[in-house]
Amino acid sequence: MARKQTQPSTFASLDTYELPVVREYSAGGLIFDDQDRVAIIARHSRSGHLEWCLPKGHIEKGETPEQTAVREVHEETGILGEVITSIATIDYWFTGTTQRVHKLVHHYALRMIGGELTVEGDPDHEAEDAIWVRFDDLNDVLSYPNERRIAWLYARKHKK
Repeated sequence: MARKQTQPSTFASLDTYELPVVREYSAGGLIFDDQDRVAIIARHSRSGHLEWCLPKGHIEKGETPEQTAVREVHEETGILGEVITSIATIDYWFTGTTQRVHKLVHHYALRMIGGELTVEGDPDHEAEDAIWVRFDDLNDVLSYPNERRIAWLYARKHKK
């Protein structure tokens, strides 16, 4: 009996399975206290690992990225801040089960003007913990290379 031959999958044949692209916009950043420390949060990644990262979240309708950064930092850390300067935007892609996501995350430097470090005000309960980290130690603590680069860019422009 003759065996039926099947065509191997090629990259071109995978085009029929292309996922829809969704764009997401977020903002957050480095929130400094008067001791040159930065508040960071621990949250679970998509794979379930606990990772330390900068506070950030989706831009809501009618908000500017700066307003989002202030709101998200407050929600996720309990710290009230004001934007000092824009640092940079992280631009990346990831694939979910039903879509590809093109995400832009605007990062700002913020100065603490009030509040108390806590994750209790996080309405989405994404932040598991929040801690103050000396700015010079961020590179050793932040989980994501792109966020370590945000700290490096800020230091290059503003730390002398």
